[in-house]
Amino acid sequence: MDSSRPADHELHTDTTAMAAIEADAPRPPARWRMIVYSAIGIVMFFVPITINGASTIPLDHLVTWVRGLLGPADRWVGLAIIAAGAVYPFASGRWRTSTTRTVFALLAVLGLVASAMVVFGVGPSWILDKSIGPFLMDKLVVPVGLIVPIGGVFLALVIGYGIMEFVGVYLRPAMRPIWRVPGRAAVDAVASFVGSYALGLLLTNRMYTSGRYTAREAAIIAAGFSTVSATFMVIVAKTLGLMDIWLWYFFGTLAVTFTVTAITVRIPPLSRIPDEVYPGAVHSPEQAVTRDRFRVALRAAEQTLAEAPSLPKNIWVNFRDGLVMVLQILPSIMSVGLIALVLATYTPVFEWIGVIFYPLFWALGYSDPGLLASASATSIAEMFIPATMAAGHEDLVARFVIGVVCVSAIIFFSAVVPAILATDIPVKMWHLLVIWVERVALTIVLATPLAHLVAALT
Repeated sequence: MDSSRPADHELHTDTTAMAAIEADAPRPPARWRMIVYSAIGIVMFFVPITINGASTIPLDHLVTWVRGLLGPADRWVGLAIIAAGAVYPFASGRWRTSTTRTVFALLAVLGLVASAMVVFGVGPSWILDKSIGPFLMDKLVVPVGLIVPIGGVFLALVIGYGIMEFVGVYLRPAMRPIWRVPGRAAVDAVASFVGSYALGLLLTNRMYTSGRYTAREAAIIAAGFSTVSATFMVIVAKTLGLMDIWLWYFFGTLAVTFTVTAITVRIPPLSRIPDEVYPGAVHSPEQAVTRDRFRVALRAAEQTLAEAPSLPKNIWVNFRDGLVMVLQILPSIMSVGLIALVLATYTPVFEWIGVIFYPLFWALGYSDPGLLASASATSIAEMFIPATMAAGHEDLVARFVIGVVCVSAIIFFSAVVPAILATDIPVKMWHLLVIWVERVALTIVLATPLAHLVAALT
């Protein structure tokens, strides 16, 4: 999804623009690709089916089948990916380009060492404890290592053939009044939520440096919509035992996440970031669509179809990008996740941080506010850790809320923080920390009544 695409700007209803759009659009028969490919992708991610007594989405069934084929070799696959991810920063020289990348390159080495200890069964007891090292390897590293590249194959069908651009045109009237960003940001938001935060941040940075977002708009999108993808949400849901209510969890998380963003854009620090364009860029504001919205949406989708690669190439590119992503993510999960779990198990650090959220859980009537507050606090380190701490909790409401926190918090150090800081968007570290506290607190408040509703209906 190149940000220079005409569908991302100058879509309006005057005669000249429509003529240009129609001139570039493919002939109508190409539209079947958007319908068929998008439908396949949507089914894989959003339509639960029952196989061998297990009801879950087809993507999860497929990953389970692949893991079954691997058998005991699945840990070796995870170790191989982590090894490649640990070597890459040093082989490419990226570890020298910034302090942040140096730190994460060293953390990747730590992740490799910890992974090797788990796979070979040697090392200190606190790493080999089944609730720490083996848990990270078997419940997070291996599933994520499989689901991201495999999921990327089907994400290619959802994001590559025009359905996002079509929907984005219809979302334009809501984007500015609710989230204070241009309508074209709808594509960014969906790209992150359905695809990945990396894809969304890449697109956001391009739009900012080209003058189509201001600094504030880019910061809102980066810190408000750069969620982990649906594939990661599957891992969270499986860990918390929520797959039997997957659709409730997915759409509930989407609603809470975007509602929290609508609130945070109106308070500091996001509201105080300058509403200025990138230095040297020419501001290119979005033109309004006032009539023929269906026609404009269809042409936007058709332009994406015209530029889309062949299906095999698109699948390969997304599969490859998924592999590259897990090379970066798995070492962080094993290192930052290990540090977070050790701190949570053997120290009171997250209990201290969790004091921020304890009054909320207590006031909302949870039976163990201390545990849930500590779990929520760990989301700043790694988005999966809250799910690991609440896994097996007998209260569906508590598990549901923690599952939403994992995604809606957005800001976590193992991936999103360095990714945002690596862009040209003028967001500082203290901005991100304050936004994290705001988002977690608001998520707890908003997700609790939704969780009670889900529990009552299911």
